Amino acid sequence: MFEFETYGSRISGLAVYRPARLVSNEELAPLTTVSPQWMESRTGIRTRHHASEEEDLVTMSAAAGEKAVVSADIDPGEVDLTIVASATRRRRMPGIAPEVASRIGLPNSGAYDLNAVCAGFTYSLAMASNAVRLGEARNVLVVGAERTSEWIDPADPDTFVIFGDGAGAAVVSRSDRPGIGPAVWGSDGARHDVLGITEKADGREYVTMNGPLVYKWSTATMPDVAHRACAAAGITMQDIDWFVPHQANNRIIKTLAANLDLPPERVVNDVVDTGNTSAASVPLALSRLKDSGRSTPGENVLLLGFGAGLTYAGQVVRMP
Repeated sequence: MFEFETYGSRISGLAVYRPARLVSNEELAPLTTVSPQWMESRTGIRTRHHASEEEDLVTMSAAAGEKAVVSADIDPGEVDLTIVASATRRRRMPGIAPEVASRIGLPNSGAYDLNAVCAGFTYSLAMASNAVRLGEARNVLVVGAERTSEWIDPADPDTFVIFGDGAGAAVVSRSDRPGIGPAVWGSDGARHDVLGITEKADGREYVTMNGPLVYKWSTATMPDVAHRACAAAGITMQDIDWFVPHQANNRIIKTLAANLDLPPERVVNDVVDTGNTSAASVPLALSRLKDSGRSTPGENVLLLGFGAGLTYAGQVVRMP
């Protein structure tokens, strides 16, 4: 039999990169078929960030990742693994993660990409936690990064007005006690065509989405996932201090919170200012909570990622 030591895991550092260009509903309206008022009433979104040509996925990931390592107060040489969750890179190979690790200066880091789309960060966080707990890594850098703005069609307001760009990063480190609960995850590949990137008549590829089906699926399925994630962590929903769901749109966030009987003041909403950033949305929202000063280290935070695939994953973490 193999013998190995197990450890606890925790989030030790958080950081983000938000592109400089902030795009308002008023700026988008002349490019599409709906008004600024329609955009806000339908999605809850007022602004979103769009990346410039210089702000590619590697650049954004490295910027967020470097700040996360500094936030964790660790030596870069002690980062043993880098995981980047993304679904919007046009270049098929190599992956984003090796270049990110090199740019930051992580000399001992393994590196790989993970594509679970909007659930990418929560999947990656689980992989990082497992690597740390099993002793395969002392510290793992996890990044969620997307450039969805180059995949959206002005003729399709359901997607054009929702998506934004950005990167969020976390460092997962060894801990004397558990700080990241077990992941509860799953998928429904029979409905893979509900949300994805497809080729349209003009020969270009764009994000396409059946919004009503995504809403029905997420609001019907995710509450059970949330309760199971709490049970896996040995707590109940009443023990949750903060809820950080994937920032799909304001309507989904509010419905999920209501279905889970969570008060609005304990639900983190970053979508209003940032839009739907897919794999980046959970770490961007979690970092916003930390930077706001409203949270206290050690509080229980329910993370919930869900989206294209259809994939989903949830876990409870302690606030760093």
